[in-house]
Amino acid sequence: MKDLKDNCRLACVQAEPVMFDKKASLEKALRLTDEAAAKGAEFVVFPELFIPGYPLKLTFGFTVGSRTEAGRKDWKRYYDNSMLWDGPEARALADKAREKGVYLSIGYSERDAVTATLYNSNLMIDPEGVILNHRKLKPTGSERVVWGEAYQDYFPVMQTPWGPAGNLICWESYMPLARVALYQKGISIYISPNTNDNPEWQDTVRHIAIEGHCFFVNCNMLIRKSSYPADLACHEEVDPLPEIVCRGGSNIIDPFGHPVTDTLWDEEGILYADLDMQKVPAAKMEHDVAGHYARPDVLELVVNDPEYYGDGFEF
Repeated sequence: MKDLKDNCRLACVQAEPVMFDKKASLEKALRLTDEAAAKGAEFVVFPELFIPGYPLKLTFGFTVGSRTEAGRKDWKRYYDNSMLWDGPEARALADKAREKGVYLSIGYSERDAVTATLYNSNLMIDPEGVILNHRKLKPTGSERVVWGEAYQDYFPVMQTPWGPAGNLICWESYMPLARVALYQKGISIYISPNTNDNPEWQDTVRHIAIEGHCFFVNCNMLIRKSSYPADLACHEEVDPLPEIVCRGGSNIIDPFGHPVTDTLWDEEGILYADLDMQKVPAAKMEHDVAGHYARPDVLELVVNDPEYYGDGFEF
C-alpha cells in the first residue's frame, strides 16, 4: 500500500432530492457542495440516485405480464429527468469539483447515450474534473423494471491522496464477490450510496468496514411524502405513504467497525468526519482480506471488467 495522507475531511450528505427534477436536484447538489467545502470538506459524498431522486414505492404501472399507460407516462417523465454521464449536468458537477478543489461522489439516474435504457449509476469526480462512472451491476427487485443491468463501468476506483476510493450502490454490497473486486484494488474509502433505512443495514456497514479494513461511508437520503410531484399520473401510489418514506440513517464507520459519526435519522444534514487514514494499514496487521489473509492458490476471483473509459473522462 502506498503512503496515505494522514487526514481526510469527508462530508457525507444526507439530503432530500427534488424528485423527478434533475435541474433542481443538481442545483441543490451544487449548493450543498459549496456548504461542505466552506466547512473544510475535501471529499463530498451524496446518496444513491440523488439526481433526480429515488422513486421509492412507485411501480410505474408494472405488474407481471402487464403495464399501464399512466405508469409509462411517469416513467417517461423520470427518463426525461435522468442525465447523461458526460452531459451538461455532469459538466456542472465537474466544474464545481474543480472550483472547490474537492473530490465528489454522487448517485444519479443515467440515461444511455445511444439506447433508451436507464442505469442506476454513480459519478466520482476529482479536483481536476476527471470523472469515473459506475453502473449498478444488478438492480434490486422491482428496480429492474426501471434500470438496466450494467454491462460496463463495473468497479472503477479513483486514486486519491488517501488511497483508492470506490463505491458499490446499495445492495451491490450484498454481492460478496463485488466487494472482493474492490478489495483487490486496495480501496481505503468504501462509499455506499444507498436507500437502506432498515436497522439490519447498520449491521452490514460495520461488517464490511471490518471485513475490508477500510472506512465505510454509508450515505442515505431523506424522502418525504411531500417530495413526490403532486401531478404524477400514478399519484394514488403516493397517497397511502407515511410522511417520511425514507428515514436516512447515514453514518461513517472506521476500519475497526467503530462509528466515526453519529447516525442521522429523519432529517437532512451533513455529517463531517476527519478520517485518520493511518488506521487503514494499521487495521490490516492481522487481517488483510486481499493480502496475507487471502489464499490465491485456493480461491481466485476473475473479474470481467471492461474499462471503457480507461482512467477517467475529463471535460
